[in-house]
Amino acid sequence: MKTFLIARREALAYLTSPGAYDIVFVFTAITGYLFIDGISRPFPEATVNRYVGSITFSMVFLAPALTMRLFAEERRLGTLDLLLSSPVSDWQVVLGKYLGVLSLYALMLLATVFYAALLYWFGTPDSGPVASAYLGLFLYGAAALAVGLWTSSLTANQTVAAILGVGILVLLSITQLAAPATGGWVATVLEEASLVTRFSDMRQGVVDISDVVYYLSVITLFLFLSVRSVESKRWV
Repeated sequence: MKTFLIARREALAYLTSPGAYDIVFVFTAITGYLFIDGISRPFPEATVNRYVGSITFSMVFLAPALTMRLFAEERRLGTLDLLLSSPVSDWQVVLGKYLGVLSLYALMLLATVFYAALLYWFGTPDSGPVASAYLGLFLYGAAALAVGLWTSSLTANQTVAAILGVGILVLLSITQLAAPATGGWVATVLEEASLVTRFSDMRQGVVDISDVVYYLSVITLFLFLSVRSVESKRWV
């Protein structure tokens, strides 16, 4: 119950923040432009591939922008100490903040469903790739937000938190590019560790349980790291 109260608090904070609306506007503008560009070309295909790729790319930057204030701002204002001194566990604090920002991302994705609906209105897209692409988008975004939450817990400076988040997400997105320069099990690890590689199959309509487990593992790992970071603040 306390977790959901914290999540509700964070969600309401986003709804009253002009910065959050700016981020949502940028997100919908990018996806909307690429959707229109895709269907305006000669012999357009009834597919979401044109704009779902832009969502994963934009989340490398938007996820840290959304999460940078979650802990960093509270540390700067001194309200984090008050929150941690209340009768809530560190896991409840971290999960509450995470669910709050995740709910905003879910609403952002929901807005893009309008584009998919237009594809069904004017064409006959394959429902499998559409559903798997949105599943992949949700998991990709959820993982990116978990990374951003962790970097926010490390510093009281929102800009530093955002830069750290972008840097980590860029590295996690391009590890497969270094695979050809290596070999053997190292190349395999670099290929499989990429957020983008895991999403590629999903956007084509292939849902592999290993890809789902990968994203859930990334989310769990960075939430755990966030909890450990918050725990360390109790002793400072």
